[in-house]
Amino acid sequence: MGPIGIPELLIILAIIILIFGASRLPEIGRGFGSAIKNFKSSVKDGTEEPSEKRS
Repeated sequence: MGPIGIPELLIILAIIILIFGASRLPEIGRGFGSAIKNFKSSVKDGTEEPSEKRS
């Protein structure tokens, strides 16, 4: 089993569109993007806290 290529990604996208519908995809994308943004900021805050306590 090799890496996921363009044809596989297109099939996955088609399945997602069939399940959720095209009208909900922007809403799902925004939710996913904000979740990643919150995760990155939490990781950044988590790595900065120990250095602040040492000072």
